[in-house]
Amino acid sequence: MKVSMIGTGYVGLVSGTCFAEIGHDVTCIDIDPKKIEMLKAGKSPIYEPGLNELLERNIKAKRLNFSTGYESVASAKAIFLGVGTPSADDGRADLKYLRAAAIEVAKNLSEGAIVVIKSTVPVGTNNEIRNLMHEHTKKQFHLVNNPEFLKEGSAVEDFMRPDRVIIGHNSAEAYAAMEELYAPLVRQGNPIYGMSNLSAEMSKYAANCFLATKISFINEIARLCDKTGADIEEVRKGISSDKRIGGHFLYPGPGYGGSCFPKDVKALVYTAKEHGMNLKIVDATEVVNEEQKAYVFEKVQSYYGSNLTGKIFTFWGVAFKANTDDVRETAAIALARKLIGAGAKIQIFDPVATENYLHVMKEFKECEGKITHFDSKYDALNNSDALITVTEWREFNTPDFAEIKKRLKKSVIFDGRNLYDTHKVLAEGFDYFAIGKFIPKKG
Repeated sequence: MKVSMIGTGYVGLVSGTCFAEIGHDVTCIDIDPKKIEMLKAGKSPIYEPGLNELLERNIKAKRLNFSTGYESVASAKAIFLGVGTPSADDGRADLKYLRAAAIEVAKNLSEGAIVVIKSTVPVGTNNEIRNLMHEHTKKQFHLVNNPEFLKEGSAVEDFMRPDRVIIGHNSAEAYAAMEELYAPLVRQGNPIYGMSNLSAEMSKYAANCFLATKISFINEIARLCDKTGADIEEVRKGISSDKRIGGHFLYPGPGYGGSCFPKDVKALVYTAKEHGMNLKIVDATEVVNEEQKAYVFEKVQSYYGSNLTGKIFTFWGVAFKANTDDVRETAAIALARKLIGAGAKIQIFDPVATENYLHVMKEFKECEGKITHFDSKYDALNNSDALITVTEWREFNTPDFAEIKKRLKKSVIFDGRNLYDTHKVLAEGFDYFAIGKFIPKKG
């Protein structure tokens, strides 16, 4: 099937490349000429495990093409809208990129084409986009919602082996074509769910907000564990073994970030208010998450005092999660700003996200000249007062504690990801702080 994919961010690029991998003829379109030239050379502008290999293979096989123009839309049976829908200042999803893409598609599509909204959009957006496109074309088309459920860091795997595929539609013909498109990915029996466009739009937001709620829930329980003496690692095992609860997204940490959860929580809250409702649980999810981003800082201040002038802290990891270079809404931003605001300086190491992080931190004038990056996780510890683990990269899981101790001014670890065995770290002579873990007092 001929496919046009509008947008080459995480959603569009991963989806388009994976569709090519299963045999479809795909053209990915983006208005950024530098990005398109980079992609034509087989280089991904984002870090995603396995993606570069797929890019190179499918470009060579001539199943995957890239363009800044919409010419391919004219011969495409399915045109996916995979552009960003970032948060506006008031929390609503900003649909300007989606509207602009939809207008260009309308001008170029063929009779009977299937237009697929892949972007995460508020409930009712399909009606708006359908009406908008009809203003720019007299041709008949089908409009489908096909929300993505890709996790950054495992997006290729998630696409190729989906838990489910959701197709929001009002046309049996469009649904059949989407079934054909996805058929190679669901041969193991994973379901394709057909539903209304409105339900498909709601399903995406409901899923992301529920997962965000699980993260805020376990973080709040972890904070209570700190006060009561319970150990969150033991508690997590105790509750996650219940099949009704499960273990996914029940790992305490410095708060969620990334491109999806923060904006989707805000957008669903906004949608509810438009309909005269307050989503109290979802609202609380965001409040707890913002509090969690300050929690490691509070532990640092409890140990050193409020004035951190002259102190240096090393961040291991600045991406919002492992296996990605995405730093959007990462806890490393809020934590660095708070530490620097209290007088400290920051040294960082991240396997892939350093450049993106430094670019973002340029926005904050108070951080200028206060952040130094290193190419080695151990070099980043030199002359530092403490190590703070921010991202759960695998290479941080089993470090040489003797080397850490040798590099730091004092043996102190603030473990924002609960990576380390409490008894081992204490036995190595460190002052150790984590998120909700019971840590015996020295002596």
